[in-house]
Amino acid sequence: MLKRSFARDRFTKSVGPCCLVILLGLCFCGCCSKCFRHDTLADSQNCRPESERTCPWPEAEVSGTFSIVAVDPDAGVCGAAVASKYPAVGKVVPYVRAGVGAFCTQHWHNPKWGERALDLLAEGHLPEHVLAELLRSDGRRDKRQLAIIDMSGRAANRNCAKADKSGVWWGAASGKYYACQGNTLVGKEVVFAMARAYEETKGSFADRIMAALVAGDSAGGDHRGRLAAGIRVAKEGVEGYWLELYVDKGDDAVVELARKYAALKHEAKGVRSPK
Repeated sequence: MLKRSFARDRFTKSVGPCCLVILLGLCFCGCCSKCFRHDTLADSQNCRPESERTCPWPEAEVSGTFSIVAVDPDAGVCGAAVASKYPAVGKVVPYVRAGVGAFCTQHWHNPKWGERALDLLAEGHLPEHVLAELLRSDGRRDKRQLAIIDMSGRAANRNCAKADKSGVWWGAASGKYYACQGNTLVGKEVVFAMARAYEETKGSFADRIMAALVAGDSAGGDHRGRLAAGIRVAKEGVEGYWLELYVDKGDDAVVELARKYAALKHEAKGVRSPK
């Protein structure tokens, strides 16, 4: 059972069930049975070129987490968002590339697979074939949880077969042009809340991804805590990431990420509904 601070309880009661409308400016309903929580402070980064995206992390560490990968074929955008107890999770789990798609490597994540998976997609391989190629000779295949989607909206998930004891619950849910997945979760309601939020949120593509992450967090998220979160979006015609925001370390990372997003002036965001 997650411990909740008095301040967090007070904040939850104060914002009420319309927290997403207030903080994100979205028309969103039916998914937020619990409300936003608050308080972290961390840095964010903005649109670095691919040449600067080096990966200092080891080949495999346990990044229990929940995430979403999604595309909008008509708008030519793709993206991913993630949250976890693992520090700086937004920089080791989600990978997106304009005109190609999105990929997440989690539980026992392997950052080296990020660009490799997108390269294979760019070569025309189906998402299922990409996952098969990555796992073919992998000695830790039963510890991996993977998600991938191409710009046509074809998505594939691969869940752990032998998750660590901290896994508690792991699984995935997918639908039109998206896939949600997670491990070390409080229960199945996390991924289902994410899927429902992505489908029902009224707003831009980035709004919907952000709403899905918030919904998963509000449903309980990672049972170990809420240390880090991140979102990455790419758009055809734009080099590198079109939008990226991170909270690398904090007490309530998804809420802080949502606040950064709400304060951000960026064309990826939807228009705030008039009051």
